[in-house]
This record gives sequence, C-alpha cells and structure tokens, in this order.
Amino acid sequence: MSTVTLIGTRLADPGREFVYGGESTACEGCPYRKQCLNLSEGTRYRVLDVRENTQTLECAVHDGGVRAVEVEPAPVPANVPSKGAYAGSKARLQGPCPHTECPSHEFCEPDGADFDEEYRIQSIVGDPPHDYCHLNRSLTLVELEPKEK
Repeated sequence: MSTVTLIGTRLADPGREFVYGGESTACEGCPYRKQCLNLSEGTRYRVLDVRENTQTLECAVHDGGVRAVEVEPAPVPANVPSKGAYAGSKARLQGPCPHTECPSHEFCEPDGADFDEEYRIQSIVGDPPHDYCHLNRSLTLVELEPKEK
C-alpha cells in the first residue's frame, strides 16, 4: 500500500529508493511536519510517483525544497547465509564486515536492515557480486521482504 509523503526534490524520481532516517532537529516548527514525518524510521522505501501540479515547498533540511510523492516499502537486497536460503524462509544478516572495499559490502551491511532482526526472504537473486568472501562466509544474494507490507 502506498503512502503520500514529502521528500527532497533531488530524491523525487520514480524508482528511487531511500531509507527514511526520521526527524531532524531542523524539522522543529515546520508547518509540513505531519506530511513529511509519516514514514517508519529505518525502513527502505521506493518512490512510485511524483505528484503532478504540486508546488515545491521550502524546507530547512532539503536545500531544493520538498515535493509530494507516493512511496511504498521496498525489499532490501542483502547477502544472507546460503544454508536454508530459499524464498519464503527466514534469515538473519551474518554480521558486520570490515572489508568496505568488497563489492558485496553494501549487501552484507544493507541500508534498511538490522543485524539483530529476522527477515523473510522474498526472492533469491543469486550469487553475491564478490569472487570470494574475506570472512569465509557462504552467502546468497536475496531480496528481503519490506518491513511494512
């Protein structure tokens, strides 16, 4: 189910994904707080549509202002342990990885997912983008179901 919210004009592109970080101290006193702060903190969202014929509103956080968009919770691409990884099963992230130069790092520590939570696997993507894991982990690249459906 989609939600109408306000996001920075530079992020307002259909298909763009972002993780909602919550309220900023600059939001205090803003007349648009209810329209902006209506998402769940830490959840990954995908912009479905930019509302046409709406104005760009001034914002203390976004230098180009904000626009009205429709968003929905998005699946989180992540590397999970290969053992037991299939669509519909539950999985946890392996844990932090210090190898930030690895092409899989963004999937081992994905934005929008936490190490201490269990997630349902929505679909199997396949092999991770790395040739080998520096921590000798056997991993599969999956899409985790969105936190909110």
